[in-house]
This record gives sequence, structure tokens and C-alpha cells, in this order.
Amino acid sequence: MSLSVELGSALEAYVADLVKQGRYNSKSEILREGVRLVQEREARFAALNAGIQRGLADLDAGRSRPASEVLDRLEVKYRSA
Repeated sequence: MSLSVELGSALEAYVADLVKQGRYNSKSEILREGVRLVQEREARFAALNAGIQRGLADLDAGRSRPASEVLDRLEVKYRSA
């Protein structure tokens, strides 16, 4: 599969400079790394969203404590440390 990408002049210059400096072997290598970074970020967002959904489900099911109770417990814990 071939992909044609328009980056704009500023990003094109930046990519060309990275290749020229030898930090990457090609523009394609830079694009592949960029896509991998996006994949990682999207995976972190998905995990965060899943955690939020679990928390909301716990809240809806009554599996929660008042913030004041949690804060009081933390205050006691860290004052004794």
C-alpha cells in the first residue's frame, strides 16, 4: 500500500532535517514512528476511558465512599508517617 501525505512546509522541513541529521533513515521511518506513537496514545486513552467507566459503574452500584471519609483516612495515615 502506498500513502501520500501532505505535511505542510514547516513539518516537511522538520522531517527533512531529521533525516539529514541522521536521526532517521527516511521520511517513511519517521511516519511509522509517528503512527506508533499515536497508537500508544490511543491505547492509553482507551485504558483511561475503561477505568472511568468502571468507576462510574461502581458509583452507580453504590460501591463508593464519601470523599470526606477517604480524605480523613489519608490525613491520619500521612500524619503518622
